[in-house]
Amino acid sequence: MTLILLYFLVHHILLCSAAPGKWSILLKSIGISAMHMQLLPNDRVIIFDRTDFGASNISLPLGKCRADPNDMALKRDCTAHSVEYDVSLNSIRPLMVLTDVWCSSGALAPDGSLVQTGGYNDGDHVVRVYKSCNKCDWKEINFGLLERRWYATSHIVPDGRQIIIGGRRQYNYEFYPKRSKNEEVISLPFLVQTYDQEIENNLYPFVFLHTDGSLFIFANNRAILFDYLKNKVVRTYPEIPGGDPRNYPSTGSAVLLPMRIAQGVVEVVEVLVCGGAPKGAHIKAKKGTFVGALDTCGRIKISDPNPKWVMERMPMSRVMGDMLLLPNGDVLVINGGSSGTAGWENGRNPVLKPVIYKPDNLIGSRFEVQNPSSIPRMYHSAAVLVRDGRVLVGGSNPHEQYNFTNVLYPTELSLEAFSPAYLDPSSSGLRPKILLSTTHIQYGKRIVIQFMVGTQLDMKSVLVTMVAPSFNTHSFSMNQRLLVLDRDNITKVDAKWSYEVGVVAPPSSNVAPAGYYLLFLVHKNIPSEGVWIHVE
Repeated sequence: MTLILLYFLVHHILLCSAAPGKWSILLKSIGISAMHMQLLPNDRVIIFDRTDFGASNISLPLGKCRADPNDMALKRDCTAHSVEYDVSLNSIRPLMVLTDVWCSSGALAPDGSLVQTGGYNDGDHVVRVYKSCNKCDWKEINFGLLERRWYATSHIVPDGRQIIIGGRRQYNYEFYPKRSKNEEVISLPFLVQTYDQEIENNLYPFVFLHTDGSLFIFANNRAILFDYLKNKVVRTYPEIPGGDPRNYPSTGSAVLLPMRIAQGVVEVVEVLVCGGAPKGAHIKAKKGTFVGALDTCGRIKISDPNPKWVMERMPMSRVMGDMLLLPNGDVLVINGGSSGTAGWENGRNPVLKPVIYKPDNLIGSRFEVQNPSSIPRMYHSAAVLVRDGRVLVGGSNPHEQYNFTNVLYPTELSLEAFSPAYLDPSSSGLRPKILLSTTHIQYGKRIVIQFMVGTQLDMKSVLVTMVAPSFNTHSFSMNQRLLVLDRDNITKVDAKWSYEVGVVAPPSSNVAPAGYYLLFLVHKNIPSEGVWIHVE
């Protein structure tokens, strides 16, 4: 009996100590440091940093230059501060952004265009729209916002508009596009209540659309459920245990965990908040003392009548980490440091190893440490999921301008990809391939997906998931959500390995706002390549 127990113990240790996942450098330089990233429905990624870093390392096309009397670095700048990355060609194209997009927000509109809001200096009231084509560029709308939005959070709401919440010294919210010329900003006292006099700690609040149409808003160390249509707090959640701040500049991250739809209903809605920095850490970092980051995660069922935080410990502490939903429902925690906070020169000790969090495992067995990158990704780094299941990682620039020499963490211009273990060639036989799927789906309607698998199919292990492409900056992926669709029995199409499965589209725009999603078929935890669908 002792030998059997010892065998299982050793076997468990070996499994848990394995370090899966692979890294690859895509481009040694994209010319800019990737501070903001958004995947578009044509498999291109918009990347930008800020316009007043000084000159970047990529020129604008055809001798173009940007003249900006408000720029604090260069009044005339012939370099680009935004690029479009083509995933399939592994190539970049420089773009012209006119006003400063530093620390801004954004979301993918229902028509697939990126609607990007706010920034710094002459960009803080600006709305910018990017519709991708081979020669497309940014279109800028001056004073598209009523208030300055710097470090604000955006989210698509059920009517297709974008709500923009908070920002530095902004305790309110507004919408874009406006319904009328008389539309005003609306006060949100919760942002006053969570404001820290010394260091704020409620910037870039974590915002998620609940399935009842209200918004879960987490700022500093507290959260509310907010009915924005009535401007009313529906519920106040308990303070996260320990009371430490989790938002910028004590930057942790958060994710809305995968939501399962059964007979048109999502019964459980959960939020996971991980990492950050202890109280007082930011002030100490500015004085040269770098306190260890938090290693805790809080998980809460926001749909429960009496919700309570359940705390877990990560394998390592992390500040400025990004949390991304993977197609199979796992959560990737990546980037960041293990001490200090966000802000110029305030972070230390890069965390090079990502972690996979498995929400369905028992508590205590949910984290799996991955293979490390060789590149520190500190303040101003970013990450996004792309259609083939990889995660693109870029950025890291904790300096007020580009600085490549004689600094602890040089400005990083490279773009790399992290490939989770499900992309390992050893899993190719299990990996499904979607052969046919409707590209336009309507709420509550049934659709049929044809797929194939190169081995014996385990029908019980098949999931169909939908992932909303998110806008990532400052350790938070805005508008991110993953749905596990209600499915029928699977039927065999032919004598080979071809099958079809019927699934029911999400029931309403509260569960899935209209727009573009990536549809994946998952078999034994191995996802297919995604296909773009449009919910309408």
